[in-house]
Amino acid sequence: MTGTETPVSATPVYASAEVPLPTSGRILLSNRVLVRISGPGTDKFLQGQLSQDLGDVKTGFSPRAAGATPKGRAYCLTRLVRDGDDVLMDLPSELAEATMAHLRKYMMLFRGTTMTEHTGGRITGLLGTDAASRLAGEQLNSLEAAGDTLALDCGLLIRTENTADGVSRYELWQASASDVDVGNIPEKTLSDWQASEIAAGVPMLSTASSDAYVPQMLNWQHLGGVHFKKGCYTGQEIIARMHFLGQLKKSLFRFRIAEASSLPVPGTSIMAGERSVGEIVNAVGFTDGSCELLAVIRHDAASGELLAKGLPHAVLEQRPLPYSVTEREGSEPKDT
Repeated sequence: MTGTETPVSATPVYASAEVPLPTSGRILLSNRVLVRISGPGTDKFLQGQLSQDLGDVKTGFSPRAAGATPKGRAYCLTRLVRDGDDVLMDLPSELAEATMAHLRKYMMLFRGTTMTEHTGGRITGLLGTDAASRLAGEQLNSLEAAGDTLALDCGLLIRTENTADGVSRYELWQASASDVDVGNIPEKTLSDWQASEIAAGVPMLSTASSDAYVPQMLNWQHLGGVHFKKGCYTGQEIIARMHFLGQLKKSLFRFRIAEASSLPVPGTSIMAGERSVGEIVNAVGFTDGSCELLAVIRHDAASGELLAKGLPHAVLEQRPLPYSVTEREGSEPKDT
């Protein structure tokens, strides 16, 4: 399902993410849930289902991963965090039940291995270094790159990708939610965090985009989420073939609409004239009436005039990503 016929939302863009994006703040990420995988078969089970090498999921480093169908289509984009002998992963709330049900079909082969949602757990997003510094002190300096992880008394502090404007971002994962002292760091909205995700080029799947794209179409390999040298896993043949044969013809772009009368929803078609050349994956509105979005677009159409279906006068302005997408720039792709 690509969701190409999903209509544009009729809801006007009201107060949403701040302009400019906050450089300091804390946000409860209520749209995501924590899941724990435990038992003797944890690593073997995940190794056969996800695009990440479980050998790289270790204390101090928490890489991203994708789960794909046999046809190589991503139904799960997640991060894997080592917690003792267990592994934690995060899922969008709207997809969590279906994703866990799908994975449990394969888990039956691993006796004693379980997957449970942390109903009392939570993830907090931290914009800038103020709150993270208060939590970690000088240890924060050890979190140099995205995925670097620090175990604290209050939870696991993970550095995530900077925005294209260089705003540092972190996530605090707590299996048992407890209040933490971050001083007078202002509380911001979920829309502010979603705007920072878009500015960092990090997509999130929804019902409109689940099973629609090979992970590379979502730039997941450039976020460290695809290990091309690991062994076999579900969907691996399609994913590897697309990488090694240079067959990627569309990928994730970031755009801005200066004046959006309504906020386009995930699945909305991106039009080049009368031709559909892609779909919106995520979008967020801003307080000034603008919006930003991530969309999967055909490479041969990305330089032309593009419009979101249903917004005939709102031209998409391409915005930078904080990482290079080598497949559309004529460079050799990285093997990670």
